[in-house]
Amino acid sequence: MGEREVREVFRILERESEKWNAPVVTLVAQRSKDPFQVLVCALLSTRTRDETTAKVCKRFLEKVKGPEDLLRIPLSELEGLIYPVGFYRTKARQLKDLAKDLVERFGGRVPDRLEDLLSLKGVGRKVANLVLADGYGIPAICVDTHVHRIVNRWGLVRTKTPERTEEELMKKVPKDLWTSVNRLLVAFGQTICTPLKPKCGECPVERFCKKVGV
Repeated sequence: MGEREVREVFRILERESEKWNAPVVTLVAQRSKDPFQVLVCALLSTRTRDETTAKVCKRFLEKVKGPEDLLRIPLSELEGLIYPVGFYRTKARQLKDLAKDLVERFGGRVPDRLEDLLSLKGVGRKVANLVLADGYGIPAICVDTHVHRIVNRWGLVRTKTPERTEEELMKKVPKDLWTSVNRLLVAFGQTICTPLKPKCGECPVERFCKKVGV
């Protein structure tokens, strides 16, 4: 798939995405334009269904506006606030450590450099790139399980790990589309290109897909 085909695929997905449910973190970013909200919701969303994440993030963000608020909340109260996201007790401790890190090292501001984001406790490449893309609008490719599965299924890349997928996509996807990759492919992967029994008959980009492993 060359650049022209890649652009056509993303053009079609952008048009069709209006019919699909956008990822929760994308909705948070579109509403708030706040990197802190994107960061904490991205952390809360890991290993948690989108419907649960949406409810928890709404409740959480009504009470927590910044890292200082996180520091003030007792741990037990924070655990209750983010329940029932997956591993909520572990995530509550991570959020406390994150808030301390942000206040002490970055003056309460979420950094806008990949290296700085990766230095924060509990933040990996997926979350860091999501903050750059959705929180700051900085070109970055966030590779989660949906993105990794779909681009390999298309035959656009042939990779074994999300890290390698990110590297290959940076070579094959035009830079002006990087911030769209996660937003579009997560919605596409949840609705059409599902892990099991993908709905190929309903797929708007089927003609571009090599159906690797299907």
